[in-house]
Amino acid sequence: MGYSSILVMQAGMTFDPKDMKTAVVALKHALRTCQKARKKRSTVREAISYMVYKLEPERMTEEEMHAELCYAEVLLQMAALSFIEDESVIGFIKAGLKMRTSYLMFKECETMLDQSKDKDTHIHFVGGVNMGIGSFNLMLSLFPARVLRLLEFVGFSGNREVGLSHLHHGAATASLRSILSAFTLLMFNIYITVILGTGECNLAEAEALLEPYAQKFPKGALMLFYAARIAVLKGEFEMAQKLFLECIATQEEWRQIHHLCYWELMWTYSFQQDWLEAYRYADLLCKESKWSQTIYVFQKASILSMLSEEEVEKTGEDIVELFRQVDSLRLRFAGKSVPTEKFAARKARRYNSSNPKKLVIPALEMMYVWNGFTIVGKRPALTQDILTTIEKAEEDLKNDASNPSVYYADDQSVVQMLKGLCLRHLGRLEQAERCFNNVISSEKTIKYDHYLVPFTMYELGLLYKQQGDVEKAIACIEKAKLNYKDYSMESRLHFRIHAALTKLTEPEKTAQKQNLTE
Repeated sequence: MGYSSILVMQAGMTFDPKDMKTAVVALKHALRTCQKARKKRSTVREAISYMVYKLEPERMTEEEMHAELCYAEVLLQMAALSFIEDESVIGFIKAGLKMRTSYLMFKECETMLDQSKDKDTHIHFVGGVNMGIGSFNLMLSLFPARVLRLLEFVGFSGNREVGLSHLHHGAATASLRSILSAFTLLMFNIYITVILGTGECNLAEAEALLEPYAQKFPKGALMLFYAARIAVLKGEFEMAQKLFLECIATQEEWRQIHHLCYWELMWTYSFQQDWLEAYRYADLLCKESKWSQTIYVFQKASILSMLSEEEVEKTGEDIVELFRQVDSLRLRFAGKSVPTEKFAARKARRYNSSNPKKLVIPALEMMYVWNGFTIVGKRPALTQDILTTIEKAEEDLKNDASNPSVYYADDQSVVQMLKGLCLRHLGRLEQAERCFNNVISSEKTIKYDHYLVPFTMYELGLLYKQQGDVEKAIACIEKAKLNYKDYSMESRLHFRIHAALTKLTEPEKTAQKQNLTE
């Protein structure tokens, strides 16, 4: 199981068909090994009883318990790999069924926690259950209510507090899987809450989780990577750059970890508006990584768009040609395009004409897509520098007002939304509110970037929260949630809305619980 897990991780990083095939072979071998030690169901009646009434815990031996747990873990990895490997709808359904079976097996293992307590291996069984139940609950709790209701209908359920509790318990014990629980919590704190949430993350907890492993493996690539990522989120970009370079230098076997570092370095230099350095890492990703050529090429072209013509000429790149490649590089999963890739392709479409119209500050727009303004907002001086760049773009647009292009209203709205974000992070809330309202009032004139209005409404809701008007904030964010559909990155906004509303309504729910207790 351990060996197949490493191969799955490698396949997920490389997207290489050979790596995927090797991982699948190892997973099948692991499943067969687990199956040999699992509880045998010799009769049809026993099999049906298991399906209908579930397994009777007392009838499981210690080895059968561990085999059941390992089978659930391997099956989950098989499902995850299936999502990547088989892009058909049938493949998607098969992966979903595997995932559901794995989830039910973890739930079954949870009922056995009181067994075999006197055995030395019991701590590892408990650690595995905590890891599985915790990860499922945490993952499912991220989904908006309408998606979660559908998942609950087919047998899933998700509670964030339950998930976090299980994972914290798993991370605190000295079991085989404690490091996996710790790393799952780290990923949740320093990536998921940033990209799919409001950007507020518990950095103190992240540092506490990492500390024992960083002390034990000070030169470990993953330890250095996580330490660098925490430095990014603290706004310590110079320290982060140093740690990412150290992470790259520490090993050569897994080049994919280098690619993760390139991605982060690209963004830290973008936050500092060091566009030439940002371009260097975007170019490396285009040349070396198979993760998403659509995003990498679009990102490289967007960064180059922030440079002067003379600087672009020195790189030897053709911006128009790069943007024209974007659409052809898109990946599909279960017949569906990746939302961020679809967004990039739509933005790049204006370069397909014989007389292309330049995108306005596209690298800063992509910074928003990845919730980067919540990070750079911790450095007021850098936020002010970005605001200056946005205001220059605003002036340039005003000069084009006498002969506006078909994209004029869209470009103006992009500038106003990003300007509002900078002003909000600088504490200039009234000016920020005016910028956001300018975008919302332009709804009928926006022709292509329909995502701008609901996203801006969400950001306006966060501004009201910052002003202390929780009721107004909830109303505004609910409006963004209910009144708009079929726009770019809709699901990403719904994840962010779900996270924001959860935070806004938590104090009210806590107060209600206290009243009931009293």
